[in-house]
Amino acid sequence: MPLTSNKPTNAERFLNAYNNIDYAIRVRYNLNRSMGFSELVRKCVAFNYIVRKYEDELIDYGRLRNAIVHGNEDYIIAEPHDDVVDKIEKIERLLTSPPRALDTVCRRDVLTTADNKSIREVIMLIASSSYSNIPVFDSKNEIIGIANGQKILNELGKYLFSGGSADTFLDGVMIGDLLTSIENSDYYAFANIDLSVEEALEQFHNNSRLLAVLVTKNGGSKEKPLGIITGSDVIKMNNILENY
Repeated sequence: MPLTSNKPTNAERFLNAYNNIDYAIRVRYNLNRSMGFSELVRKCVAFNYIVRKYEDELIDYGRLRNAIVHGNEDYIIAEPHDDVVDKIEKIERLLTSPPRALDTVCRRDVLTTADNKSIREVIMLIASSSYSNIPVFDSKNEIIGIANGQKILNELGKYLFSGGSADTFLDGVMIGDLLTSIENSDYYAFANIDLSVEEALEQFHNNSRLLAVLVTKNGGSKEKPLGIITGSDVIKMNNILENY
């Protein structure tokens, strides 16, 4: 009597991943259940980095699903290749159980500074830490902006060009005063501890001015930062998703 195996077939694995993807994105974006899968994918391209990245594959998988079951999931007429199954299961993982940014890409040792620090002090802090984006907080422990090395250099150049002295700028101007003239909330964002790598990437994709995302417990601006993600982490985030 031949041995039997409970190991799922490639078709079963494929259909399970496909159904989970379909359900996950419909629920996440509250989309109509009657919407076809291809239309669903094209609609979500605008909202989701993973769907946008794998748009062509997902649409192909929708067609393949129809070929496998031919209208009846109880009657499978084709078996997909191993590499196809591995790929759709990877996309499924990314959409249904994505890696958290706080666990993977966030720098946990969040370096901050106070708004009453001089520009010289902030430049020395940037130089000694090798961090080019440092959150600046006021006396109420609320962020007022991001001290960015390139922006500070640009402001110094403007000050010198107008006839001012470097020492006056470095010692007489406080970082808080500088930020009120050049900073706005487009340069930073807050997110809670459940922020995924995909969601973080989406924030940088949607806002070319974004310098940093600060992760706090509940995403509040007055909470202690638990982690920070900057534009320099985009390549790392792409690699994390590619190898997830």
